[in-house]
Amino acid sequence: MEKELSEMTLEELWQLFPIVLTAHNPKWKEWYDDECAILHEILKNVGTTRISHIGSTAINGIWAKPIVDILIETSDRQGLDFAHDALLEKGYLCMSRSDERIDFNKGYTKQGFVERVFHIHIRLAGDNDELYFRDFLNDNHAIAMEYESLKKSLWKRFEHDRDAYTNAKTEFVKRHTLAAKKAGNLSCDPEN
Repeated sequence: MEKELSEMTLEELWQLFPIVLTAHNPKWKEWYDDECAILHEILKNVGTTRISHIGSTAINGIWAKPIVDILIETSDRQGLDFAHDALLEKGYLCMSRSDERIDFNKGYTKQGFVERVFHIHIRLAGDNDELYFRDFLNDNHAIAMEYESLKKSLWKRFEHDRDAYTNAKTEFVKRHTLAAKKAGNLSCDPEN
C-alpha cells in the first residue's frame, strides 16, 4: 500500500519531489493569475490585504523551479485561521503552521508533481520581504543573473535536499533583500 504524502519522511518526499530548474516560462504568470482568481474566491471573506506572485517564477527571465509561489497577506490572526480552514477544505496540503505563518502546497501527488504546482504562503500583513527581493531582482538584471547562476550551481548537489538548497541561497537573498529595503524598492501594485 502506498504511503500518503503526510506519512512520508522528508527524505522520501525529497526523492519524490526533487529540485528541478527550468528556463523561465511565461506561462508561470498565467498560472499565477489563474490561481490568484481561485484564491480570491476561496478567501473572499478573509481580510486579505494583498496577494502577490513571489519566488523565482516571478523574476523575469531567470531559471526557476517550476513551482509558483504566492504570498497572501492577512490583516490579523483571525484571517490566518480562516484562510487555513478554507484552504484545507479545498484540498490544499498544509505543510507548516506557526502563530504568524502558514504554508500550503498544491500540485503534489503520490505520483509526483502535476503540471501546475503552487506554494501558498499566508502571513500577517507586512511580513513580505520576498516582495522586496523580487522587485529588486526584476529591476537589476545583472543581480538576477547572479542569482540564477547560484541556483544552477546548487541544483544537482542538493537535488534531493531542499533544506540545504534553500540554506545555501540564504546569504545572497538576505543581502539583496536588505539592499532593496534600504532603497525602498517595493512595488505598490496590490497584485503582482
